[in-house]
Amino acid sequence: MDNKKFGYIRVSSKDQNEGRQLEAMKKMGIHERDIFMDKQSGKNFERVHYQLLKRIIRKGDILYIHSLDRFGRNKEEILQEWNDLTKNIQADIVVMDMPLLDTTQYKDSLGTFIADLVLQILSWMAEEERERIRKRQREGIDMALKNGVAFGRPKAIITEEFKHIYDRWKTGELTAVKAMDELNLKKTTFYKLVRKYEKEGLK
Repeated sequence: MDNKKFGYIRVSSKDQNEGRQLEAMKKMGIHERDIFMDKQSGKNFERVHYQLLKRIIRKGDILYIHSLDRFGRNKEEILQEWNDLTKNIQADIVVMDMPLLDTTQYKDSLGTFIADLVLQILSWMAEEERERIRKRQREGIDMALKNGVAFGRPKAIITEEFKHIYDRWKTGELTAVKAMDELNLKKTTFYKLVRKYEKEGLK
């Protein structure tokens, strides 16, 4: 039985265009039915079509991936999946934009060592980039907080509209549910404002 070629494509959101990856794989002679695609983030490998591909791929088959970041983003998991595919299932992997990551070319121990080394470095770099992005986001939030930018749900305040609705509710013109609806407030927020309003003697 001939060894089969498979392609795996991941795009991180439904907006991303997978056309470029798809065309590159077709040029490698991979039939469209053998190309598996997930439209979700690369934070882990719990992806429906990737898991389906893993159940189908056999020893000697070749898996084509456009680039390492299309495979995944977590260093440990990339290495784990790579080893599972190449050592346990004994399939080959070709990373199309990285010639050194082509297990069909390196069958000797030195070749395997080089591929593993390159993979470790690239995975580490991908992980470092993720950490840098997280750090920048954290610094951005800290800076915004320092400058008085409020995050989360805005605090409910007593407005003239609230006072008006409160009076109508107190006189029985409105039910509490209707009052909350008019003010677009949740039950807990509504009663918190009622307590505050009554406590401060503003009525």
